[in-house]
Amino acid sequence: MRLALSEISTVNASFEEDVAAYAAAGFDGIGIWEMKLRADDRASLALLREAGLAVANCVPTIPSILQLELPGMEGPPDPGERIAALRASIRRLAAYEPESVLCLTGPVGDREPTEARALILEGLSEVASAARETGVRLGLEPAEASVSIVATVAETLDLLDEASLTDVGFMADTYHLWHESPDTLAVAAERVTGLHVADPPRESGREDRVLPGDGGTRSAEHVHALAAAGWDGFLDVEIFSTSDRFWGLATDEAASRAHAAVSRLLP
Repeated sequence: MRLALSEISTVNASFEEDVAAYAAAGFDGIGIWEMKLRADDRASLALLREAGLAVANCVPTIPSILQLELPGMEGPPDPGERIAALRASIRRLAAYEPESVLCLTGPVGDREPTEARALILEGLSEVASAARETGVRLGLEPAEASVSIVATVAETLDLLDEASLTDVGFMADTYHLWHESPDTLAVAAERVTGLHVADPPRESGREDRVLPGDGGTRSAEHVHALAAAGWDGFLDVEIFSTSDRFWGLATDEAASRAHAAVSRLLP
């Protein structure tokens, strides 16, 4: 397994600062958030090659088919506009040769559930077509209701089966799948496009995430189960935080702490 850090973990740093800090910390790869990329992709690719970083799991600027309910990440309300943006992002990110590009369904919102599901099924087919055309592996991420209509591995695979998208996998996240049995991931290992690792805090009432291992043993259990099933992808640390916690750290310190934490997960 290779180790990566998702750029949202150092939200206030630039792409250039991320690349330098992640490489110095010893990471094998970087989880690109498209919103951090500058217009000149050739310069960004040259920077990655110089640093020796591969690209793990990418997050498009508009990552979902239906509009998100996250402040600052809502994006346009029109599903057609969102699907077009997702397809364009996949075409752009293909040049970085990522392990995968993820997408989310988005929440039901004010729509009838059947209408929302129909829009998502149609949108997934269009997004998957762009991924297929560019040779990018697409991963649908199960998550909480504010960003997704699927929250479990089973629900995600059922949705992909309903859309007849057997070539699309799912992006697993130990934070979102905290209550899933490690065996559930192991059984579906061949469909796992990447693994975001983070723990929920031990203290109740907090909505941020902490480094893997700081909230319990579940992240390690998921990693070990996938390893036993022969999965050999990127472990991609992804921390959503606040300015007085992880997001307040200097970029190099955050990268160093993340690398130490994820290294302890390896079998």
